[in-house]
This record gives sequence, structure tokens and C-alpha cells, in this order.
Amino acid sequence: MSPFSLASVERRMLRYGLLCAAAAGVAAILLLALSGWFLSGAAIAGMSGAAAVAAFNYLIPSAAIRGLAILRTGGRYGERLLSHQAGLGGMAGLRGELFVKLAVQDSRTAPDLASGDASARLIGDIEALEDLIVRRASLPAGLVAAIFAVALVALAGLQAALALALALALLPLVLGIAARRLTARHAVDAAEALGALRTAFVDMAAARPEIIAYGLAPRVAETIADLARPLDRARAALARGEGAIAGLMVAYGAITAALVFALAQGPTPLRALALLAAAASIEAMAAVARTALRQASVTQGLARLETLVALPGDAPPAPESNAPPLPIRLGKNRIAPGSRVAITGISGSGKTRLIEALAGLRAPVHPLALGEVPLPECSANTLRGQFALAPQDAMLIAGSIADNLRVARPGVTDTDMLAALHVACLDAAVAAMPAGLNTPVAEAGGTLSGGERKRLALARALLAERPWLLLDEPSEGLDPATEREMVARIDAWLTRTGRGLLLVSHRRAPLALAQQRIEISNLSIQ
Repeated sequence: MSPFSLASVERRMLRYGLLCAAAAGVAAILLLALSGWFLSGAAIAGMSGAAAVAAFNYLIPSAAIRGLAILRTGGRYGERLLSHQAGLGGMAGLRGELFVKLAVQDSRTAPDLASGDASARLIGDIEALEDLIVRRASLPAGLVAAIFAVALVALAGLQAALALALALALLPLVLGIAARRLTARHAVDAAEALGALRTAFVDMAAARPEIIAYGLAPRVAETIADLARPLDRARAALARGEGAIAGLMVAYGAITAALVFALAQGPTPLRALALLAAAASIEAMAAVARTALRQASVTQGLARLETLVALPGDAPPAPESNAPPLPIRLGKNRIAPGSRVAITGISGSGKTRLIEALAGLRAPVHPLALGEVPLPECSANTLRGQFALAPQDAMLIAGSIADNLRVARPGVTDTDMLAALHVACLDAAVAAMPAGLNTPVAEAGGTLSGGERKRLALARALLAERPWLLLDEPSEGLDPATEREMVARIDAWLTRTGRGLLLVSHRRAPLALAQQRIEISNLSIQ
């Protein structure tokens, strides 16, 4: 847990949870021990005659047993409530922190992490870590209960107490060896298989229209089933290992209790107390067993999360929407702020890559500079502050139309959104939707057409208010009339705002926006 710290409120909950767990553990041991003593004493009194029964005080032990049962139940409830609340709260914060780390990475140097694998780490691996936090209070509480049990057994003789202490001291070692042999390899296999399965699910979900159109569902289902089989095998092996360790705990507890009873001295009620106290102490150490069972999964989860934790940097400040415009150099061409330039060339010549390099999404292969600084030396935040991109393949988030527009910059109002939608020729379509700006947009655009998704991405780029607007095939999927109207509105917007434009398009109408054309083949590859 060293790389992952909890907030003070979660740490305080865990401390209270530890107190509850310790109270529950001590109460459980004392409850069982006292019950053994009481039942044995009552049986002996019953066999000794009416006088012994009359002299036997059963009221105080009975009340104590009832009180201990209540304390045990309340302590366990409090421990579970507080530890789970701390675990859930702490992991919610950690998920947010790690997501921010992923989101702000410089795409040019960030590790190549598939979305499915990232999902597996942010969900499955953090769940394993959550399990570690939930059990954090039970480990020291089990130790407190075990020490208390040894003290109780000492009432029946030093030898019995030493035997129990030795058995309890060896238990973590025995369980650790068993867990490593029975679960470690399978935990690694399960984590890797889950990551591969999640990646496949994400990729297949993104391609579901093509899967349906070409009748590929049976083949995809078979592929998913093939990827699920290693996960099922690993989880089945983990379950078998957990069952074997649970059986080991039962056998270990029975042997320990028998040994303590054999070494115990004194009257029968006291020996019964020692027997049941020993059995309860092994049960109190069950947290060690559960931790040993989960340790392989937790260790694997921690190792996978370390990749995210090790990512450099925290969330940078949001790029300023009013950052001073900087000139761009494309090869030997210097482009002044406010200029409108079209990048031309045949398909596959690298136009999209050039646009994405300026946006900071990919490492450049052409000689590019921003404000006379070579592009590779510009920080990601500097590029974010200069460029707003409407990409060829529009990426939308699951939410509403307004949610997709608000990510452009802080403080975007409904009026701003409607104005941007008007420039993108999408305002009429949105107004016709029953929920307007609050119309839900599913992952990858949902029911929006390809042209609507591109225009929504265009409106978002306009709202960003960056000095430069990057457009990659902005009118693809539009009919000629809508295309002409959108080009006219973008032209008016550029004139009104003074923003610069870098455009890639194979269609004639958008090229009218450009005042200059640069053939990409004239730019040397670095």
C-alpha cells in the first residue's frame, strides 16, 4: 500500500474500524471460552446433585454470554461498515487520481495502453486493492484477539498457552506458503486474461455496427468465448486453491485445539475454556487466511497499478482560451497567426498525422515549429493552448450534447453552445430533439449520424476559443447544400474572431476557406 495513501477521513474510519474489530474479536473469544466453562460447570453441577445446582450461579454467566454476543455482533457490524466505507471512499479517490494521470499524459510519449486494459486496471485491479484496505483493520484486530486467547489459555497452564502461541505464530507462515503455491500463478493468469478480455470487449463494442452489418456476430462471440476460457480456468484454479486453504484452516484449528486441550491442566471447566478459546483464536486469525488467499491477486493488482502511478506529472492547469497566438512553421513556410491554410496531398500522404501532431496527439514526422520552437520541444499544455481540433473521426463522450460541448472550456453557457451549433449547422437538428441540449449521446455517438457527430465535434472545437482551428475533413458525410452553408458560416466565424485555420479536405467546398495551400509532399520527413 506504500504508493497509495488514504485521506485523513478514511484513515480515521479505519482506526475506528480497528477498534470495532478488536472488540468483536476479544468478545468472540471470551464468548466461546465462557460458554465452554459455563456449560461444563453446569453439567458437573447437575451431576453432583440438587444442592450443587442450587449453589451454581448461572445468572451472571448467562448475562455475560448474552452481552458478549451483542458486543461481538455490534463490533463486527461496525468494523465492516467503517472499513468498507473507507475502502470504497479511498478507491473512488484513487480512481479519479489515476484517471487524471491517464488523461493528462502527453500523447506523444505516453505508454501505449489499450482502453480495455486501462479499464481493467481502473476497475478490477483497484477492486483488489480495495479488498486489501477493507481487511486492513481485521489483521491487527486478529492479533489482539489471539493474544487475549493465549492469556485465557494460560489459566489452564503455561504449556497449553505456549503451544497455542506457537501455533498462532506459525499460522501466517503456513498460510503464506500455501497461498503462494496454490494461488499466485493463477492470480497472474486471471489478471492478464481479464485485461485481454476487456480490451476485446471495448474493441468489439466500437465495431458493433460493422459486426451487425456483415453478420460477424457468431465469429465475434466465438472470439470472446476463446478469450474468456483462460480467465475461467484461472478463476476456477483460484477457487480450488481457496477451498484447499479453507480446509487447511479447519484442520489446523482442530489440531491446535486438541493439542491445547491435551496440555491443559486444572478442573474440567477450565480445560473446556482453554479448548474453546484456542478454537476461537484460530477463527480470529481467519483474517490472515483471507489475506493470504487474496494476496496473490492484490500483489498482481498493485504491480499493474504501479504502471499508472509511475506516470509523470499531475493535472496541468487548463489551457488558457485567450493565450496569445503563435506563428507556425511548416517546413520552410512560416504561417502568421490568423492565416488560413489548406494542407493538400494524396490520400495516405500524412496530412492527418500532421494535423494530429500540431494538436499534440502524435509525434511529428514533418519539420514543424510553434513560435520558432520545434514542435517536439513544445509542452503538451502549450499545444493545447494553441490548437482546437475537429478530427476526422469524432470522439464523443457518453452523456448529453451539452456534456460534450462543455468539455471545450470552463464556463460554457447554453447561449455559447447554441451559437457554436449554429456555425456547425447543427442547431436546427438539436432544437428538433425532444430534450434539446440535454439529449443523451451514448458512447461513440450513439444514434447520431456520422455527419452529426462531426459537426458536434466542430462546435466543440469552436467553443474552445483557441488561436488556431484544426479541421480534418470537416464536411465529410454532408450533403452539398449543408456543406455550402456550413462553409459560409465557418468563414464568417473566422472573419469575426480572427482565428487561424489549418484545413485538410478532399472536397472542393471547404478548400474555399483557405487563403493558402501547402502541398504536404513539399515538406521533408524528419
